[in-house]
Amino acid sequence: MFELPSGAEIQSIIASLKASVGFFIPEIYLSVLFMLLIVIDLVTKSKKNILLSLITLSGLTGSLFFIYQQHSLQSSEFFFGMYVLDEFALFFKYFFVLSGMLAVVVTMADDQFDREVKSIGEYYALIVSMVIGMIMMASSQDLLMIFLSMELVSFTAYILTGYFKKNQRSSEAALKYLIYGAVSSGLMVYGFSLLYGLTAQTNLIKIGIELAATGADKSLVMMLASLLIITGFGYKIGAVPFHFWAPDVYEGAPTPITAYLSVASKAAGFALLMRFFYVAIPHSTATLSSIVGIDWVTLLMILSVASMIYGNVVALWQKNVKRLLAYSSIAHAGYLLLGLIVMGKFGTQATLFYLLSYFLVNFGAFYVVILIANKTGSENLDDYKGLGKTMPVAGAALTVFLVSLVGLPPTVGFIGKLMIFSALLAKGSVYLWLAFIGIMTSVISLYYYMLIPLNMYLREPQQATGKAMNTGIVPKVIMSVLMALTIYFGLFFTSLSDFSKYSSSLFGIVLQ
Repeated sequence: MFELPSGAEIQSIIASLKASVGFFIPEIYLSVLFMLLIVIDLVTKSKKNILLSLITLSGLTGSLFFIYQQHSLQSSEFFFGMYVLDEFALFFKYFFVLSGMLAVVVTMADDQFDREVKSIGEYYALIVSMVIGMIMMASSQDLLMIFLSMELVSFTAYILTGYFKKNQRSSEAALKYLIYGAVSSGLMVYGFSLLYGLTAQTNLIKIGIELAATGADKSLVMMLASLLIITGFGYKIGAVPFHFWAPDVYEGAPTPITAYLSVASKAAGFALLMRFFYVAIPHSTATLSSIVGIDWVTLLMILSVASMIYGNVVALWQKNVKRLLAYSSIAHAGYLLLGLIVMGKFGTQATLFYLLSYFLVNFGAFYVVILIANKTGSENLDDYKGLGKTMPVAGAALTVFLVSLVGLPPTVGFIGKLMIFSALLAKGSVYLWLAFIGIMTSVISLYYYMLIPLNMYLREPQQATGKAMNTGIVPKVIMSVLMALTIYFGLFFTSLSDFSKYSSSLFGIVLQ
C-alpha cells in the first residue's frame, strides 16, 4: 500500500534539492537566457537579427563565467544521484557553450536566413535550449535523466533542421530525422527497461555494481539490452549502421545547423556513451565482461571499423560539399570510437582532444562553405572551380581545414589522430590492426578532401568572370582566426592536451 512520506522525509527532500541547486547554476542561467530571448522576440516587432544575435552571444559568453566557478566545487552527484559534476562534465559544458556561440556566428554569416526567415528569435532560443540539453546529457548519471536530456536535444534538433519551412529539402530532412530519431529512441528506452529489470536500478554506478555482483552482464537479456541501447547511442553519434539519417539531414538542414549537429550533437552522444560505457558496464582486468560471447569492446570495434570504411569510401562519389562532409562526419565517428575502445585514461584524453580539434576545424569548414554558397548560390563541388583566385582567403582557409580533417601536419587534426593511434598502439598488438585500418582510411579521405582545393586552385571556372568576390572584413577576420588556431594548436598543442588530460576522469571510477 502506498504511504505518504512523513514530515521529516519531506524536509530531507527539500534540503537535498536546495543543496543541489548550487551545482546547477549554469543550467539555470541558460534557462533564463532561453526565456529572455523569447520575450525579446515578442516585444520587438521589426527584424532584429543583429540584436538577438548579440544578446545570444553575450548570454552564452556569460555562462562561461558560471561554469568556470564550478571548478572550485568538489566532484559529486546531486538531485538524488541523477546528475553529476566532475571534470568530464565541465569539459563538455565549455564545449557545448562554445559550440553554441560558433553556431550563432555561422548563422550571422548565412544570407539564406534573411531570405527564408522573417523572425529569428525562436531560432536562437532553440540553440540555447539545445545547449542546455547537451550539457544535461554530459552530466546525466541516471537512465531517466539520460532519456529526458536526449529527447530535449532531439526535439530541438528536429525543429532546427526544418527551420526553413518553405524549403522542401529542409522539410524532408526534418521528417527523416524525426522518423529515425523516434525509432532509435524507442529501441533505446526498451533496452533501458531491460537493464532496469535486471538490476532494479536506474543510477549508472549502482547498475555497474549490481551487474558485477550478480553476473547478469553475461545473460542473454543483457546482450539484447546492450544491442538496443547501442542503437540509441549509435544514432546520436552517427555511426554505421545507424547513420542513414545523416547525409540527407546534413544536406537539407540550414548549414549552421548542419555544422552544429556534426560537432556538438555528436560530442553529446560521445559524452553519454563514454559515461555509460565506463561507469555502468562492469570491468575486468583485461577487457570488459563477456555478454554471451560478445563484449562491448567487440561491439564498438565493429561499429568503428564499419564507420571508418563506409564513411570514407562513400564520400568519394559525393558532388555536394555538405553531403561530402556528412559522410566525412560518419568516418570521424569511427575514429572517435577508437579512443573509446582503448578504455584507459590516455584513450579518453585522446578522444577529448580529437573532439576539440574536430570542433574547431569542422565549424571552420562549414563557415567557409556558407560564405561560398552566399556568393555562388551553390554547394556543388564543380562550382568551386577557380574560387582560389576569386575568394583567396576563403580558399586558403578551407584548404587548411580540409588538411586538418585528413590529419596532416602541421594542423591540430594531425595531433588528434596521432593521439588516437598512439593510444591504440600503447594498448598492445591486439589493437594494431585497428590503428592500421584507421591510417588506411585516412589515406582514402585524402582523395576526396583534396578534390576541393584541386577545383579551387587548379581548374578554371566554367564561366570565368575574372572578378574577385568580396566576403567582407568580418568574415575574413573570422576565417583567418580559425585558420591560425588550426595551425597554432597543431604546433603548440600542450594546453589542449593538458585540458583533455584534466577532464579525462569520470565520477565514480578511476581510469588507469
